[in-house]
Amino acid sequence: MPSSGSSSVFPSTARKLRVIMAQLDFLVGDIPGNTQLVIESTQRAIREHQADIVVFPELCITGYPPEDLLLRPSLDVRVAEAMETLKEAQLGAAIVIGVPLRHNGLLFNSAVVIDGGEIIGRYFKRFPPNYQVFDEKRYFAEGTEVLMLDIRGVPVGITVCEDIWKDGPVEDCAAAGARLVLNLNASPYDIDKQARRKALLERKARENSVSIVYVNLVGGQDELVFDGGSMVYDHSGVLTVEAPQFSEGLYPVEFLWEHHCQPVSQPLPAEPSLEANVYRALVMGVRDYVNKNGFRSVVLGLSGGIDSAVTLAVAVDALGKDRVRAVMMPFRYTSSMSLEDAEAEARQLGVQYDVFSIEPMYDSFMEALAEPFEGTRPDTTEENLQARLRGVLLMSLSNKFGSLVLTTGNKSEMAVGYSTLYGDMAGGFDVLKDVPKTLVFRLANYRNSQSPVIPERVITRPPSAELAPDQKDEDSLPGYDVLDQILNLYVERDFSAEAIIAEGFDRADVERAVRLVDLNEYKRRQAPIGVRITERGFGKDRRYPITNAWKSGK
Repeated sequence: MPSSGSSSVFPSTARKLRVIMAQLDFLVGDIPGNTQLVIESTQRAIREHQADIVVFPELCITGYPPEDLLLRPSLDVRVAEAMETLKEAQLGAAIVIGVPLRHNGLLFNSAVVIDGGEIIGRYFKRFPPNYQVFDEKRYFAEGTEVLMLDIRGVPVGITVCEDIWKDGPVEDCAAAGARLVLNLNASPYDIDKQARRKALLERKARENSVSIVYVNLVGGQDELVFDGGSMVYDHSGVLTVEAPQFSEGLYPVEFLWEHHCQPVSQPLPAEPSLEANVYRALVMGVRDYVNKNGFRSVVLGLSGGIDSAVTLAVAVDALGKDRVRAVMMPFRYTSSMSLEDAEAEARQLGVQYDVFSIEPMYDSFMEALAEPFEGTRPDTTEENLQARLRGVLLMSLSNKFGSLVLTTGNKSEMAVGYSTLYGDMAGGFDVLKDVPKTLVFRLANYRNSQSPVIPERVITRPPSAELAPDQKDEDSLPGYDVLDQILNLYVERDFSAEAIIAEGFDRADVERAVRLVDLNEYKRRQAPIGVRITERGFGKDRRYPITNAWKSGK
């Protein structure tokens, strides 16, 4: 609950201002559709909430991130048409939208304020980010000016996303006389992000004696998931309003303006667990990727193991059971336990379930390969053939029925290459790509706490690819509780091998893990995308050359 620093007693002469946080899901590239969504949402905000100002996320007109669509020659024409449409709509509230605008030959990530059918202010983002998944400096110039407007009698400053993380923009708004700062965002989710946002906003509001409205995008875009979590801090640094994460909506905030622009406090949502938030991010990422790309359904291989079990649960929660198909593809090494558990999962979730043995196909391939393989001993080649046959089956079902293949590899496996190119990596979207194995177990327990869908022995049995007799993951890898800590230090925090060893880890385990990460960059380049939930996922976050002679020890 808000602390006593946020008073609910105001003078009767205080002026009221109703601001709506439009936490919405926009489609990248759909400029006409996004423009119409702004119009319809504003009309609803006026009708249902008597809006004075409606604040939309960063670059909402193009969707975020538009990437090289910003380089298309027709961008300026399309944006100009959108601006005319918004002005002609003659909306009864001021709207603050995010849009790319060209000025003096340079393109800027901009916020535009439209009121009474006219553009009354333009703001050019001053700090386009160029780190992690962001490469805005590829497209945008840096703004230099402050924007402070009188809106309904209240002095309002405008900033865009990264600007609030830097010194200057909020401070300059306050110095110009602003008592309310509106901050438009397209800030992607990671596990600790909301806590970092809150600490920042609390400090910025308190130090500058301004209330801050932080409006964030929601929805999935390729590997990124935007979690919303829009919020308001008052001038003393107290959180007074917070919208739920992963939920679209129009969230009203009433301000009373006299000496300060004071938001009226609202009950705050309960703090979700890490597992709940990650699970919701995966569900949103799958739902938006499938729906925005026009897939009718998804298909995945169900092995009886924990990764495919969690992937199946996420898919059903994202799309509904009628749009999910699970396929068990047993071989001679598949245990009866795996067969029983896979069927139990599919039946419990109510999805279409098929069993196709790969034994006849495997025998045919081995017969064809008998001559070139003569005189050799069985090795991982025969194991990988099993995985590749399963990939062929799933891709055939995908082609025939228009289903997206969901792969099931987790971040730990992707890191060390514990996967087969054109086998279990064959597919269009990897739900668990950025989820370490130890977190997969926690997600399974979380999902079962909502309703039991994963058999307990799937969670407790030792993980195995079942590509050889009595095979277990830990036969060739350190235990996942150790491996995931090593991978976190090396992949996400850039520790050297020696620095990891100095943290107390076994030298052999570290050197093996680091070597496998480095060797398998070529595999990850060919892997499907997947939901990003950490500060540094494989993909846009981590870009290492495949061909290199860098030594990872120091």
